[in-house]
Amino acid sequence: MPNRNKLHIAPFNVEKIRKDFPILSHFVNKKPLVYFDNGATTHKPQQVISRIQKFYTFENSNIHRGVHALSRQATDVFENARKTVQQFINAAHSHEIIFTSGTTESINLVASSFGKKFITSGDEILISEMEHHSNILPWQMLCKEKGAILKVIPVLENGELNIDICKTLFSEKTKLLSITHVSNTLGSINPVKEIITLAHKYNVPVLLDGAQSVPHLKIDVQDLDCDFFCFSAHKMYGPTGIGVLYGKKKWLNELPPYQTGGGTIKTVSFNETEYADLPLKFEAGTPHIAGVVGLEEAIQYIENIGIKNISAYENLLLLYATEQLKKIIGLKIIGEAEKKAGVISFIIEGTHPFDIGTILDQQGIAVRTGHHCTQPLMQKFGISGTVRVSLALYNTKEEVDFLISGIQKAVKMLL
Repeated sequence: MPNRNKLHIAPFNVEKIRKDFPILSHFVNKKPLVYFDNGATTHKPQQVISRIQKFYTFENSNIHRGVHALSRQATDVFENARKTVQQFINAAHSHEIIFTSGTTESINLVASSFGKKFITSGDEILISEMEHHSNILPWQMLCKEKGAILKVIPVLENGELNIDICKTLFSEKTKLLSITHVSNTLGSINPVKEIITLAHKYNVPVLLDGAQSVPHLKIDVQDLDCDFFCFSAHKMYGPTGIGVLYGKKKWLNELPPYQTGGGTIKTVSFNETEYADLPLKFEAGTPHIAGVVGLEEAIQYIENIGIKNISAYENLLLLYATEQLKKIIGLKIIGEAEKKAGVISFIIEGTHPFDIGTILDQQGIAVRTGHHCTQPLMQKFGISGTVRVSLALYNTKEEVDFLISGIQKAVKMLL
């Protein structure tokens, strides 16, 4: 069940917030859009859209190597955004922030570079049974290439990690643990600080997939003491195609470049190349400059509202939606961890998730159906997929009521 601790929040004007998002006035199938697919991507406030437009209209230039005014200005904007990200997740240094195309590339970067340097035959890598495919496949591929072993922390029936078994999986052969902070399918908030402390007792570095935690929770990488942290802008009201890899300085300095090319070097000759210092060592080619600018604006948008206010409001909405969904006969929620973020996955006896999703879409309601890129987790629960409702700061109680009504209509049509 969601966390039922009594919440005291500052006034949260969701109707005012909704006016910042132009797409929320959109109609789908001649119905007002009700958007509950925020786990896949969030919508963008006008502030973010306008900031990206401003960059392309008045500031557009390539960065770092130009001596002319526009290039210097664009470089300043880009590097200031890096500092904003640093402060947002409380990294110790701005050069610990590496810009990537998103969480998927961030994880692949670590798997490739860490794997080249530190993984050999017989080594072990730990992940969990609830991981997104993006946090399974890179490690699976690495293990096949290196002859390493992939070990999996199981999930309990309520959607929580089996911490007791987790404690038994570490050994002197364990080289890295890569785990999700918040499950994209179950909404479970994993006890990552406890797990990181355990891993560090074995000198095992930890990568956190933060794609689903950054929009909902306050992130402090120094307090968590994680070694790597990955997230995407588009899950937190920013643009697509841009994300972040945070890495502790000591690890990033040890890892070889993931990609090479312009911007990653100090000197090049046909005999030898000396690579640039952090963070440029990992940022080959022209980056998504406008995306970085949009990410910074999204961070400022979140901070203006307050992540604690967002989290508290979403938790109240999660509690309400959970209670209302449980009133529907035949509906079963998959994943009822004690601590959850704004995600509810469910199945309805005698129906297929795709059919439910299709009928909801006809009513203007957007949900996600399928395995949510977590096929091993679906196999764990013996199902092919779920209907997933994922919440954001602009969703409302009235929208939840409309969703419940829509599901009831779908059930009547299908059964």
